[in-house]
Amino acid sequence: MSVFPFTDLSNLEHQDALPEACDTLIIGGGIAGVMSAYFLAKQGQHVVLCEKGRIAGEQSSRNWGWIRQQGRHPAELPIMAEANRLWHQLADEVGEDIGFKTTGILYMASDQAELETYERWLPFARQAGVDSRVLSAHKLAEHLPGARASWLGGLYTPSDARAEPWLAVPALARLAKRAGALLREHCAVRALDMSGGKVAGVWTELGRVRCNQVVLAGGAWSSLFARSQGVVLPQLSVLASAMATNPMPAGFPGGAADPSLAFRPRADGGYTIAHGFSHDFYLGPDAFRHFAAFREQVKSGLKTTRLRLAAPSGFPDAWRTPRRWPADEQTPFERIRVLNPQPNMATLNAALDRFAEVWPQLGRPTIRQAWAGMIDTLPDEIPVIDRVSDLPGLIIATGLSGHGFGIGPAIGRVVADLVMERAIGHDLTPFSFERFKRGQVLKPGLAF
Repeated sequence: MSVFPFTDLSNLEHQDALPEACDTLIIGGGIAGVMSAYFLAKQGQHVVLCEKGRIAGEQSSRNWGWIRQQGRHPAELPIMAEANRLWHQLADEVGEDIGFKTTGILYMASDQAELETYERWLPFARQAGVDSRVLSAHKLAEHLPGARASWLGGLYTPSDARAEPWLAVPALARLAKRAGALLREHCAVRALDMSGGKVAGVWTELGRVRCNQVVLAGGAWSSLFARSQGVVLPQLSVLASAMATNPMPAGFPGGAADPSLAFRPRADGGYTIAHGFSHDFYLGPDAFRHFAAFREQVKSGLKTTRLRLAAPSGFPDAWRTPRRWPADEQTPFERIRVLNPQPNMATLNAALDRFAEVWPQLGRPTIRQAWAGMIDTLPDEIPVIDRVSDLPGLIIATGLSGHGFGIGPAIGRVVADLVMERAIGHDLTPFSFERFKRGQVLKPGLAF
């Protein structure tokens, strides 16, 4: 297996030659792009995926590995329930061990307000056919034997699952290739090629590819690419830190979290551990440009957000990152092939301290590896899955807000049917691109 995080570009797996033309070209090799390619290829489309660095190099491999229906925004729940079913199918279809297991996910409530939030969310779970239930403090303790914490209760979803993202997404990419998709790593898309007011192809660093439709699934880079094409997408990114521990005795088999600690067992015998809610935010031009759109998030999130004055050079919202460029010159996507930010070790050490406080008999875990990723988010913390009316032929699938790994397979299926103009099977109104043009205040919904 390749060394994680995936920053090594010396021995890339996918180097398919770019054709002169295809039906649909996908920008971005995270799970949303990979699964869109898979489902389009399954429907007979000639589809090409271009990734500026390497497949799953950024947040799609750096996440916690949770496949979570629990706590989803009500608009996402039906799509996530579909994704949960798809994971079972895909885990068999890939023919590789991706660490997929149905182990449940558990949230622990430290106060009555959290428990009441869980209760208010439960009707949406029932409507979507999800088996979530609120637990008393006694029932919660049965799931977490030996824990010494004053939780009042919890929320538990037995059908939720986990997988190893750095194994799963590359395996899904190989599955997409077997289905007929062409995959090209180390190939940035520089610009759309427009003709007659609609998409006629793309300009890549390796030349032009003709196509009628383009799917922008660029994660933290999507807003930068969209702006270069004259499309304003109010997207910002936060830094999330995580770590792998050395092997430890197993406890709860699934993912579990409270506001100061999140953890799950790993296939290698250790744990993936992170702070429950804490993240870092780099101030850049888009932070000020989109301040009004994000004001509701700012009101609620400052206690758990560490502000940093400037992003590292070349990051999507760094002060000196160009916003426009000619299609025949090097772009920001080529200058940074893989976003590989440094983790916040203070945050991670606080999570380790909390783990040791809750399980003193296990002691303070030792870190085997730490990493960070940039999570792209939108003002209401749900994605855009829509056509851009001002640029016919462009579809945006981005803004998965740190929970894209679990829902990724169903996002890919939905995007494929959107491209093919087939029945979607879900209400996509909440994910409309037009919602950003209406002047309304967008705020995060009932999700946690």
